Amino acid sequence: MSARADEVETLLTPAEVAALFRVDPKTVTRWAKAGKLSSIRTLGGHRRYREAEVRALLDGGVPQQRSTEG
Repeated sequence: MSARADEVETLLTPAEVAALFRVDPKTVTRWAKAGKLSSIRTLGGHRRYREAEVRALLDGGVPQQRSTEG
C-alpha cells in the first residue's frame, strides 16, 4: 500500500518547532506533555509534531491549554 504525496503530512522535530517559536526544545516537549500541542511518537520513542498544527499555532500565538470536554 502506498501513500499519495498529497496525503503525507509533514512532521517536525522538537528542535524545528522550537526554532519556529524561538523557544528551547524542552519547552516544546513540556507543551506536548501539558496537552497544548499534540505529538506523534516514532518507533524509537521520539516526538514529532504535525507541521499544519504548528503553523496554525504560530498564526494564533503561543499554544493554549486544549479543552478535553466534548
